[in-house]
Amino acid sequence: MSPDNPYGNPVTPPVASSNLQLTTNATFGSILTDANGKTLYFFSIDANGSSGCTGACAITWMPYYAGNQTAPTGITATDISTITRADGSKQTAYKGWPLYYFSGDTNKSDVNGDGSGGTWFVAKPDYSVMLANYQLVGLDGQNYTSDEKLGTGITQYLTDASGRTLYAFKPDTYNLNTYTKADLSNNSTWPIYESDILNVPSVLKKDMMMQITSAGKKQLTYKGHPLYYFGPDAKRGDTKGVSINSGLWPILTVNTIALTP
Repeated sequence: MSPDNPYGNPVTPPVASSNLQLTTNATFGSILTDANGKTLYFFSIDANGSSGCTGACAITWMPYYAGNQTAPTGITATDISTITRADGSKQTAYKGWPLYYFSGDTNKSDVNGDGSGGTWFVAKPDYSVMLANYQLVGLDGQNYTSDEKLGTGITQYLTDASGRTLYAFKPDTYNLNTYTKADLSNNSTWPIYESDILNVPSVLKKDMMMQITSAGKKQLTYKGHPLYYFGPDAKRGDTKGVSINSGLWPILTVNTIALTP
């Protein structure tokens, strides 16, 4: 038994079912499961859409592959995709997040893997934000740390439900966007993150999120910080905004200091 596989080795993976489904869980509400009701999970290290769980990790957290399928009611078909893992096998993804089983879930209603290591979360169809664990790389191609300084190291930060990085604007005040012009002429550079308040990973609190109106758009805030994308972040996992204007546009973390009213 190893730290990567605390439930022993070998582990027999669940029999893959042909379809995803939405299941109501007593703790988490609507969650993604296989057709047999077994809970599926997201891994925050998979920020760029590829699987970061291999070797012993993939024994404890078994990749889920549904094959060709019809999207269940309540799921948009285009949100379901298939990735090819490093070993050539296939894995089903939802909104770009590869899906996994947890070997510690014995019964179909179990959700024992949620919050494990601060990086594994029950797969839900309606997260307002997600968390990514990744090396920050600026627009200049250099590595950055969580305080927007040059250096290497994994940072956990907020993304939207599809893994796109979210930022704050340092001059903003509590729940007030001071960046976006009324005519939205600068919105393409730092677009407003438009979202309802739905669900958040279990290491966050839903009451940390609020919705404000900025330049006629509904904008989500976190701990009072209005949230933005960076236009040049063309794909999930991009963090190019961390190198812009010496920390004027910080990424958001679990420990981001709240703005005060």
